[in-house]
Amino acid sequence: MAPRDRQHQASDYAALTQAVRELVEVMQQAGLLRLEVVHGELRIALEAGAAPAPARVAAPSHNPVPIAAPSPTSLAEEVGTFTIDAPMVGTFYAAPAPDAEPFVRVGDLVEPGQTVAIIEAMKIMNEIVAERAGEVVAILVENGQAVEYGQPLMRLRSVEPGP
Repeated sequence: MAPRDRQHQASDYAALTQAVRELVEVMQQAGLLRLEVVHGELRIALEAGAAPAPARVAAPSHNPVPIAAPSPTSLAEEVGTFTIDAPMVGTFYAAPAPDAEPFVRVGDLVEPGQTVAIIEAMKIMNEIVAERAGEVVAILVENGQAVEYGQPLMRLRSVEPGP
């Protein structure tokens, strides 16, 4: 595949991913359980709560996904804590492979840019990276669990980044 074709394909994928995210947001705001969009030969059908069966996970394809700025939620009630939220709908994985150690555990210190989990979406493994330093105080979802856009994945206590 020529570099120009790869760039075009990556651009199409990014646009499609953004469109799906926006459709998910519309569904959530309108309280819809199902949404189907047809445009020419393209058909996108979304259903709330529909989760694919957990698949065995291979090593991530190294597509780090910057997450939205961590926002305090009712789950992060303690002063000085914040959550890392799911930037997309998908399946949460705590480790890079089924038999591998998890990326983080409760009590671990996390640095900005560190991978803390993977979310599988549309058969692509997306690395979830921390935007700021913190100590993991709770992991709020189970390995292999379906997660929604904006759902808190873990709670961290704010700490100053290391040297």
